Amino acid sequence: MAQSSLSPSPDTKSQVTLAYDNQPVYICSKCSAIIALQDETVSKAFSGRDGRGYLMHSATNIKFGRREDRALLTGVHTVADVFCLGCNERVGWFYHKAADYSQKYKEGKYLLERERLVKENNWSLDE
Repeated sequence: MAQSSLSPSPDTKSQVTLAYDNQPVYICSKCSAIIALQDETVSKAFSGRDGRGYLMHSATNIKFGRREDRALLTGVHTVADVFCLGCNERVGWFYHKAADYSQKYKEGKYLLERERLVKENNWSLDE
């Protein structure tokens, strides 16, 4: 993961955000906390509770809910909801275990819901 540094961000709702050397990130749609680097995306073809979702290798600025077995579209998985550390909004879940062997590749990864995120590219235009 990239080096991070604390820096104030006057144009966002949050008091302090993490900067990832201008790398494209997904931020919380409610408080603008950085949730994941876009480079950590495994797949954009997943479904969450509220619509489309992204399977991610990692996430940051999150906290875990309790672990539970949940019947999902691809079978029973042991998951824990993940919440934004900045505003406590549920942003997806973490896959602890998959019952079906064909789903084991999800273990240790995050499902982040697209509706709970904003894609921020941090582009700068040359002037």
